[in-house]
Amino acid sequence: MKDLLRTEHLTRDDVELLLDTAAQFAAEPLRSKDALAHKSVAIYMTKPSTRTRLASQTAVAHLGGSPIVLRGEDLQLGRGESIADTAKIFSGYCDALIVRTFAQSDVDELGKYASIPVINALTDDDHPTQLLADWLTIRETFGKDVSGRKFVYLGDGNNMAHSWLIMGAIMGAHVVAATPEGKWAPSAQAIATAKNIAAKSGATIEVTHDAQSAAKDASVLYTDVWMSMGDPESEKAEKIRALAPFAITDELMSKTSKDSIFMHCLPAHRGEEVMASVIDGPKSVIWREAFHRRTTIQSLLFHLTRGELKGSI
Repeated sequence: MKDLLRTEHLTRDDVELLLDTAAQFAAEPLRSKDALAHKSVAIYMTKPSTRTRLASQTAVAHLGGSPIVLRGEDLQLGRGESIADTAKIFSGYCDALIVRTFAQSDVDELGKYASIPVINALTDDDHPTQLLADWLTIRETFGKDVSGRKFVYLGDGNNMAHSWLIMGAIMGAHVVAATPEGKWAPSAQAIATAKNIAAKSGATIEVTHDAQSAAKDASVLYTDVWMSMGDPESEKAEKIRALAPFAITDELMSKTSKDSIFMHCLPAHRGEEVMASVIDGPKSVIWREAFHRRTTIQSLLFHLTRGELKGSI
């Protein structure tokens, strides 16, 4: 496996290896401080970023490499240079490429033409690096055995909902996406992908439009902002009305298991998708979750550059 372009390309063994190594990096950040010595990693971002940028730069630095941060306007892509040509240029100068952009097809094409590892650090369709951080946080909280537990995402059926279902399927878990019906539900393709993986892993994939039943006895309630980057402002009022029943409140958290946790990929809008009393309350693990963005990207870089991930394709 050369790249991590989509969550679905990971195997259970890959995820377990990545999480084991990330846990070691959490305890000892500089344990492999020469792994990328004298090497550079390009971090190309066409979307604003706090956690992904900081996590990526520190991950590269902890491995002894040099991070090179590039914005969309820094490259000739905006002036018509092809993605294929750009991928070959990246490959000539750098040892890995981390990409945060809009179109999944752009990341796929970079992976196709680059000879170096390419890591998808968020597209409109998928967010695999976030899910690795999420599952390390889940594993720290509940251990490796997740049988009998239910992990619930509530809100917009966006890239996070897609990734949540697919990673849960890979991990053999019972995962739920509770979203509005219609245009803010998860894509049919993402649901089908998750169910295909679940048929082999033994996972349970559930998509519902009932937040109350989804939350009952859940071990995790997870959400994301309601208005994502690129969402049209003209739809904001309609979208917020549709998503309002999926806001995570104290009342909704009271339906979960006694040892449940609240998770959020951040940034958060208190008073919209989650109440301040929940996100800042005792069940919230958002800061540990955000911390693991670095440990898991560090683990990804470590194993991809050594060719140690198997992949499912």
